[in-house]
Amino acid sequence: MPIQWKFNESYVMNGTEWLLDTNVVIGLLKQQTAAIDLIERYPFDLSKAAVSQITRMELLGFPNLAHEEEVSIVDFLKYCRILFIDETVEQQAIQLRRNSHCKLPDAIVAATALVNDLTLLTLDLRLKNLVTQFNATR
Repeated sequence: MPIQWKFNESYVMNGTEWLLDTNVVIGLLKQQTAAIDLIERYPFDLSKAAVSQITRMELLGFPNLAHEEEVSIVDFLKYCRILFIDETVEQQAIQLRRNSHCKLPDAIVAATALVNDLTLLTLDLRLKNLVTQFNATR
């Protein structure tokens, strides 16, 4: 049975609280327990969720993506705000990458969450720890 997403039909692109990492979006679309358990820990509302531009590129740029999978991803993303890589996110990602040696996509996702003051929802413990450590030093 498909997951029933909670969202406000007339949602407006404000009040964003969550940044969804690529692995969470994939997990939710595939109804994986770990992703569902993660979002259920919060008062999650898809209309208050965002994804980084890099996450959208990762999702839609997946090799051999089937048409039905693409449709599912595009439908899901309609309810999320897309946060673009601007100079502030770029500078934060550079600093994160220099200090943690993380992969560039992870640095961009983490920087997007930090710059926009959003809670990052990820199944990647290293990425979660990176954001947590940075917030602790603020």
